[in-house]
Amino acid sequence: MAAAGEAAAAPAAGQIEPRHGLRVFLIWLPLALVADLVIWFVWGPHLPPGGMSSSALSQQVDITVMAVMAAPVMLVVFVYSGYALIVWRHREGDDEDGPPIHNNTRISGAWIAGTTVIVLSLFVYGTVELILPAGAGAGEGNTPIWRPSGGTPLQVQVIGQQWRWTYRYPQFGGFETTDLVLPVGQNVQFNVTSLDVIHSFSAYQLGVKADANPGVNNVAYTHTLHTGAVMVRCFELCGLWHADMTTSGQVVSVGAFRAWTAATRVQLAALTSNLPPYALTYDANSIKQLGKAFTSVGLTGAGGGYYGPQYPVQP
Repeated sequence: MAAAGEAAAAPAAGQIEPRHGLRVFLIWLPLALVADLVIWFVWGPHLPPGGMSSSALSQQVDITVMAVMAAPVMLVVFVYSGYALIVWRHREGDDEDGPPIHNNTRISGAWIAGTTVIVLSLFVYGTVELILPAGAGAGEGNTPIWRPSGGTPLQVQVIGQQWRWTYRYPQFGGFETTDLVLPVGQNVQFNVTSLDVIHSFSAYQLGVKADANPGVNNVAYTHTLHTGAVMVRCFELCGLWHADMTTSGQVVSVGAFRAWTAATRVQLAALTSNLPPYALTYDANSIKQLGKAFTSVGLTGAGGGYYGPQYPVQP
């Protein structure tokens, strides 16, 4: 009986073992091609943070490239696992272990070569993206080594304070407002600082993020490409009402931006005359007395040292 069982479990004489590796490859290849085409042409253009600015578009492309490289690797795992579950599943009467495989140089070489190509490709791509398009670190920091070409950028000073963002426009008389408004098709230079504690300025749809540190001017550049709304949040735990340090901005047409700056400059003229002269950083103690003045013109909670009626608990 035992001999009969062994004979039944053994392959028929002359039976040739299928080329499993070739089968797996032929299943994997079209799936990988379809996945990469879908990621690049269908999914990629809708990935965050979008294409509202040059920095956002660059990040979107980077994420798409990494997804294109990751998809075939993931499919190798899925296809091989599915093939193994179907072809090499346990069958009734077959309780023997499969033959051990030793020193398969083709598999080892293919694995080493494939992983090396993937890792080095990502290394080269990441290095090029850091250095060529926008300088190391995207030109950000308190000593940027890269500046955009194409004329003088629009300067917007971002001032973080518990718990509001305010924006100063030095090229338009230095007025300060809680409204972030940018023209489309313009290079923008953000000068980011803080009046009290460490904040982190994130304009999500613009792909811009920079720390707001007291006494430090951190620079970030972008180029606006499309009009639309921008969500601004603080990404650094900065106190009791950190979660409320959220506001919205917008990218508008050049004409709408000029009209807005002209109207806002007139509206805030009295307040602007009481502001300290424009500087990259400020002494918070020198403007604490302006808190109520800010509130009187609608800059609720801004100005340092005054937190407005919307915060029932004072720090």
